[in-house]
Amino acid sequence: QVQLVESGGGLVQAGGSLRLSCAASGIIFSIYTMGWYRQAPGKQRELVAQITRAGSTNYADSVKGRFTISRDNAKNTVYLQMNSLKPEDTAVYYCNALHVRNYWGQGTQVTVSS
Repeated sequence: QVQLVESGGGLVQAGGSLRLSCAASGIIFSIYTMGWYRQAPGKQRELVAQITRAGSTNYADSVKGRFTISRDNAKNTVYLQMNSLKPEDTAVYYCNALHVRNYWGQGTQVTVSS
């Protein structure tokens, strides 16, 4: 059974930082491209950041220079370090694992107050 369990969300003031974690089980973590997506109320889910099995990364333009995605294959965990948070970063953040199949976590709420 595949599980992606996110943690680290919460309420933070604008300019603050949060670190999200996603612990994976039931997959060969090291071969998966791992990503973070977010969905704000009334909006479509969007890609925030992605890291390939080789460690290549890509980011949404809106978070470049503020967010950093990383992975620890020994711990089957992917992270999203979020700095200089803005109110427009408020959303539910979802962990994603992509290889032949596509898996999603249950999401963690991030709220940035102005």
